[in-house]
Amino acid sequence: MVYSLPGDPVAGLFGDKGASPATIAEIRHRLGLDQHILKQYWDYISGILFHFDFGKQIRNDRPVTEVLGDAFPVTIQLAALAFAFELVFGVGLGIIAGLRAGRLADNVILIFTLLIISIPVFVLAYIIKVVFWVQLDWISPTVSNEQLLSEMIAPAIVLGGLSLAYVARLTRTSMAENLRADYMRTAVAKGLPKRRVIGVHLMRNSMIPVVTFLGTDIGALMGGAVVTEGIFNIKGVGGLIYESITRREGSTLVGLVTVLVIVYLVTSLLIDLLYAVLDPRIRYA
Repeated sequence: MVYSLPGDPVAGLFGDKGASPATIAEIRHRLGLDQHILKQYWDYISGILFHFDFGKQIRNDRPVTEVLGDAFPVTIQLAALAFAFELVFGVGLGIIAGLRAGRLADNVILIFTLLIISIPVFVLAYIIKVVFWVQLDWISPTVSNEQLLSEMIAPAIVLGGLSLAYVARLTRTSMAENLRADYMRTAVAKGLPKRRVIGVHLMRNSMIPVVTFLGTDIGALMGGAVVTEGIFNIKGVGGLIYESITRREGSTLVGLVTVLVIVYLVTSLLIDLLYAVLDPRIRYA
């Protein structure tokens, strides 16, 4: 009799070949999977809380913290480039469209962002590869193990493209709405310079919803790069998530999700604190 699986991470080590019951039982005992589920849960949670230990991978007995330590710097670099891309170009396009609402520039930007939103990530990656690798020979088709900055630009554009469109549209809508507000008419009537009216009064109030989106998008960029990292062969969090799911590496997957949740919580806290800087009316007791 042999174990064949789906669903059992130990039997998954042997694939379709299976293994003897004695071998399966020995591995399960070594990993503690033969204990009661509550005992397994307690051991895992206590290891995280008291020792920051997420256990070991089933397949190669490698500590999960070591695996995360290798994957996260790569994804952080990719997410930082994608975030900078969507921040600079998204906010820039949104400002142009908002200040020229209803004009040609506004309509062009709205159509452009609509096209970006409508294109799936894998299609956008294919287009960028064909244009900038096949046609122009400006980029490398995949990212090497050294993860050079020049190699990360193309996947960063793909990863941040969708968010760029949302940031541009959100900035445009917020600015167009605030342009019609009473405080803007008051600032103009007081004879304030146009640069001060736009840069101080309009921008600070218009950026509040944009900052909210950007803050939550940091975690999304780090955890949602599965397709992008797979297409460009990047050894980061996205690729590790996909690999953990296919190999049933539950401990690795839980460790990834835990760290991503912490990233979400920290960025949300920073965004809440930043509200008081953008809007002086907001104060924390």
